[in-house]
Amino acid sequence: MPARIQPTVRQVRLGVELRKLREAAGLSSREAAGLLGVNPVQMSQFEAGNAGINAVRVRRLAAHYACVDAGLIEALVEMATDRTRGWWEAYRGVLPPVFLDLAELEHHATFIEEISTAHVPGMLQTEEYARAVFAFWRPELPASELEPRVEHRMRRKRVLDGTPYTVVLHEPALRTRVADRRAAREQLVAILDRLDSPGVTVRVIPLDVDGFAGASAEVLYAGGGVPVLDTAQLDSPQGPVFMDATAQLQSMRTLFRKVEGMSLEPGRSRDFIHRLAKEL
Repeated sequence: MPARIQPTVRQVRLGVELRKLREAAGLSSREAAGLLGVNPVQMSQFEAGNAGINAVRVRRLAAHYACVDAGLIEALVEMATDRTRGWWEAYRGVLPPVFLDLAELEHHATFIEEISTAHVPGMLQTEEYARAVFAFWRPELPASELEPRVEHRMRRKRVLDGTPYTVVLHEPALRTRVADRRAAREQLVAILDRLDSPGVTVRVIPLDVDGFAGASAEVLYAGGGVPVLDTAQLDSPQGPVFMDATAQLQSMRTLFRKVEGMSLEPGRSRDFIHRLAKEL
């Protein structure tokens, strides 16, 4: 099988987890290759996500590595054998790969938790809001480039129909008018409408809450098949960054719980957003 030209974040993650198991077992890549009956180059490709690996080999490696975590093994097998061509593949070659990686991450997530302090998160944006955001940051984009970005963002929202989603919004994210007053009101109404969806929870941190020093916190946390396979995604000036190291994930879980603990409970948050909408 030829090496992948550009593995997805999910494919790379599978390789990373296999490497972690090997290193925990105290084996070199060459030793692991010998146990599997492949050459060292193939082993390196497996661990880099540059080549696919089948279920038999994943289970065999787990046995050689003395991994007894059945849940983790099954989750890795699922990652290795999933051949889903998701809706995001229609945008390959049209949008930057990170757009596709984020959609794939959300598609496979067992739950999604998000903190947003600057903008309404993509999962809740209206078309007009999303178009204004993309047009502002990339004003040189022609319609042929802008519209696929907006369309992709709207399609991402479908995951909310089956995946538990909790978002904590800082008040400025709700008040900032990325377009005009009418668009701002329609955005708030759209959030209120989404609250009727099962599994969707929106919580608000008002500006007058004491002790909230996390105004720069922007993170999306996606649950994996088992907790060790969770992923955090942060925005940076260079673009989205995906994190999966144990310490990083623990830090993001702690951050989310801290921010969530400072927010209004869902009922009061709904009332808060409704009042903001009435002001517009």
